[in-house]
Amino acid sequence: MSKSIGIISIKGGVGKTTTVANLGAVLANEFGKKVLLIDANFSAPNLALHLGLVNPDTTIHHVLNDAVKAERAIYETRHGFHIMPGSLIYKTINPYKLKNRIDHLKNYYDVILIDSSPTLNEEMLATMIASDELFVVTTPDHVTLSTTMRAVKLAKQRKTPIKGLILNKVHNKDFELSLEEIEDAADCNVLAVLPHEINILEALSKNIPSVLHKQTDSTFEYRKLAAAMIGEEYKDRRVKNMLRRVLGKIPKQEINRTMFKDKIE
Repeated sequence: MSKSIGIISIKGGVGKTTTVANLGAVLANEFGKKVLLIDANFSAPNLALHLGLVNPDTTIHHVLNDAVKAERAIYETRHGFHIMPGSLIYKTINPYKLKNRIDHLKNYYDVILIDSSPTLNEEMLATMIASDELFVVTTPDHVTLSTTMRAVKLAKQRKTPIKGLILNKVHNKDFELSLEEIEDAADCNVLAVLPHEINILEALSKNIPSVLHKQTDSTFEYRKLAAAMIGEEYKDRRVKNMLRRVLGKIPKQEINRTMFKDKIE
């Protein structure tokens, strides 16, 4: 069954757009899904720039203004998925309009990933309304955790389920919040722990999702997360991962993903 998935945060700089691009690449290339990425960050759209698409002729702006049908604002990328880019929208939008304009696209795509605005206003509300489920991107620090808690609370109020947290830019330092501290405070499970890697910045400079640039630890974490999101299995056959399982040192997010996938099934 096709579904729309909103990727949200209430703080810029946590890697939300990078996460959307990488999940799109994994779902399309590793799992053979038809994937559409939508830039619903109306105040500061940059998903297209991440992928090297500059100044597209038609965007989600034209769709919401009823200038074109949604299909006219969709572009094929060299990364295996399609994108509906954004452009600056200066006026207040009707938060229900996004869902109305894109819902029929689920007839053509297996997964629609919506890159939300990081601002707590009608823009984020539009993503919440248009999404079947939500994932929150956060980082392991107190400032971001407080905004993550607000995002979870708002989503519960809107009755759009938060399926899990994506913990990004992790340095594995003692001063960072632990996975357990974040889960307890947000009352939501962490489904992926993505390490801070130079590869991600290098890939960004080349306008390519990092999972398609080099195979690193984050590549495998994105693959596992994407598999869980669609209820499929991904086997990490790296020696260090197999050894960790033999020793019984299974990361908490691994257990969370298994539970999450089982619920889908």
